[in-house]
Amino acid sequence: MAKKGTVAVAMSGGVDSAAAALLLAEAGYDVWGVTLRLQSCPGAAETAEAEIASARRAAEALGIPHRVLDLRERFRTAVMDRFVSEYLAGRTPNPCVDCNREIKFGALLDWVLEQGADFLSTGHYARVDRAEGRWRLLRGADRRKDQSYVLYQLTQRQLSHLLLPLGDHDKPAIRQMVEARGLANARKADSQDICFIPDGDYAAFLAASGAELVPGDFVDETGRVLGRHRGLPCYTPGQRKGLGVSAGEPVYVLRKEAAGNRIILGPDSALYTAELTAERVNWLSVPAPEGPLAVTAKTRYTQREAAATAEVLPDGRLRVTFAEPQRAVTAGQAVVLYVGEAVAGGGTIC
Repeated sequence: MAKKGTVAVAMSGGVDSAAAALLLAEAGYDVWGVTLRLQSCPGAAETAEAEIASARRAAEALGIPHRVLDLRERFRTAVMDRFVSEYLAGRTPNPCVDCNREIKFGALLDWVLEQGADFLSTGHYARVDRAEGRWRLLRGADRRKDQSYVLYQLTQRQLSHLLLPLGDHDKPAIRQMVEARGLANARKADSQDICFIPDGDYAAFLAASGAELVPGDFVDETGRVLGRHRGLPCYTPGQRKGLGVSAGEPVYVLRKEAAGNRIILGPDSALYTAELTAERVNWLSVPAPEGPLAVTAKTRYTQREAAATAEVLPDGRLRVTFAEPQRAVTAGQAVVLYVGEAVAGGGTIC
């Protein structure tokens, strides 16, 4: 059987990327695996080395070559440093979006093409197709695992070299398939935390990165002081637990004001908004619209999509108006737009 082309599979050491390599090999591609070395900080580095070893074992079991690409410096500057600066500015960034844009489908894709590969593949649950002369990113068939949200910053060039074989499958079937092939990582748990903060302690990571956590005031919407906070990065909009204030009623973090080092607290009802503005906008499966565009949109990875209208502003930013107010829209997170099954585009909420 003639080979369909050469594809480098980004192997993380988990079940999904191993399954991607397996499916592509069985489909007739010439497959090799590559694992990124991204971590140098204590704790995360040890975990990363264990993942590299796991990926290498999976590649050996599949009978495919395996290589390691060191992108620690690029990852530190493009992802980790930006994560710190965004948190200190009072925003709540999504480092997975930055990593996908700058590292996996940026530096890694460029490198594998230089090595002679025709395609890059990952274990993301999403799909790619081509319609009306344009590449499109589509939701994964398994809506519970759909990962199209974190891929909205990709480009037409990147999509043209991307294979996502897991997009038509659900996770239980993938685990069953990998287990049937005898791979040791078939039952490995999914990673839930940010890779460079494996214990989930953001404040400790920021402090270790040299960021100063400056205490300030909790205030209500009238400016009345309700208590003291430990530093802006320790809190996120919508948070209720761990505030340590007594206001006579349940209060939540409404927003963070970096200029005055204040955190505004208020009732749950004040968390809802029907409109947002986004920057760093990327149009993907559709060109930038010339007028209002009817979409569904989500402002967090785990959120359900909601009906909305998207419009490009004169300065290139994006205005999204929801049919119904949305809870805890957070600066720094991504708003991602869908037209049918396709990711129209999105931007960073500002």
